[in-house]
Amino acid sequence: MPEPVDAVEMRTALAGLRRTSGLPVAFGGLLSDARHARIAELDGARTGALRGLMISAGSGLGGKAIALARPCAVTDYPVSRHISHEYDTAVAAEGLRSVVAVPVVVRRTVRGVLYGALRTPVSLGDRTFDAAVAAARDVEQALAVRDEVRELLALTQEQAAAGPGTAPGAWEGVREAHRELRTLAPRVADPALRDALLAVCGRLASASGARATPAAAMEVRLAPREVDVVACVAAGATNAAAARQLGLRPETVKGYLRSAMRKLGAHTRLEAVVAARRAGLLP
Repeated sequence: MPEPVDAVEMRTALAGLRRTSGLPVAFGGLLSDARHARIAELDGARTGALRGLMISAGSGLGGKAIALARPCAVTDYPVSRHISHEYDTAVAAEGLRSVVAVPVVVRRTVRGVLYGALRTPVSLGDRTFDAAVAAARDVEQALAVRDEVRELLALTQEQAAAGPGTAPGAWEGVREAHRELRTLAPRVADPALRDALLAVCGRLASASGARATPAAAMEVRLAPREVDVVACVAAGATNAAAARQLGLRPETVKGYLRSAMRKLGAHTRLEAVVAARRAGLLP
């Protein structure tokens, strides 16, 4: 059974934090509600004392970071006067002294907290802070992409079911949603969510009133990235703009477009878009 995207992204971010900062311990978790985060992932820990610990907003170092929505650090956790000490037992069991905590913030809402720590009481420098913030940003981006995908999926399910009867103005919205979903797909780490996203893309494309017969559609097979590029072209994007949207080099976009045009029997960008729609590859 595949792991939730939260666990995968958090674990990757913590490993990256240790690698870039040199900190021996990293841990963190997401909020279960507006005021509580559970420590679910540990990297470099010697004990399980921190695992499952529920952090309340305002309590301890992580709780302070959650409440203030900004990074916080202490040089010597057990004796710090700048934090409360509800979690001293678990921190002492792991032998942590210098600790930095960074909130994970998506759309101005705190969604989790990441920690990096040393077992000696030393002042943490800018490199450590930068690495911790970068790790939190990685998780933020993953969560933001997942949120956007789910919102688009919810908005397009109804439109996909409506099919060619959709009003012309609304159908342009369907086409734009299709392009956005295909652009986001490669950035989705959760396989189940990515499969659901691509399935909706397929429904949106096949719902077009101008789609070809099944036999004609079978004759045209474009690679996923070729479809992505043609979808961007259909929205009026230049090769450079499509490259930015898809995270590709302009030369790579040109290559995909040339290949797609050849398969579609098209001589111009417009002909490629029309042919892709007739083949049921685009809405």
